[in-house]
Amino acid sequence: MADLIVLAFDSEADAEGAYKKVQELENDLIVQLSGLALVKVDDEGKTHVDYPGPVGKVGAGAAGGALFGTLIGILFFVPIAGLIFGGLFGALFAGLDKTGLDAAFRDRVKATVTAGKSAVVLYAVKITEDKFAAALRPFNGTVVQTSLSEEVERELIDDLGARA
Repeated sequence: MADLIVLAFDSEADAEGAYKKVQELENDLIVQLSGLALVKVDDEGKTHVDYPGPVGKVGAGAAGGALFGTLIGILFFVPIAGLIFGGLFGALFAGLDKTGLDAAFRDRVKATVTAGKSAVVLYAVKITEDKFAAALRPFNGTVVQTSLSEEVERELIDDLGARA
């Protein structure tokens, strides 16, 4: 089972510090990542995303990376109005609504990561929760989290591959 975790911060400095700490925790085997991103929403509401090195550096292959990239897009870039367009997004959203990434989760993320705020988004396949939480506590983030079973993750990757 994988966890999609969004850590939201009021300050960009706290988000950047947490982002670096997550990378250290990965090196220390506290967390095993399939995706990691630093998301900054400027005061005008425009979203900027940074990945550690090449996007493929983190993760278990191209399919997992494609899924993580799509999830970032859905959480931060796809507008609410006219949300479902084309076969890819229609099918993907239908699949997401059967998982922990339903509309309620997406709405919580959008309400938490607003203009002027930043977030660290990670897709963790293994995590030592107590050590991870203790290491990130000093950054004072707000946690929005959901889990995906391996079966659901495979279905979403298949949906992406079948419609891409």
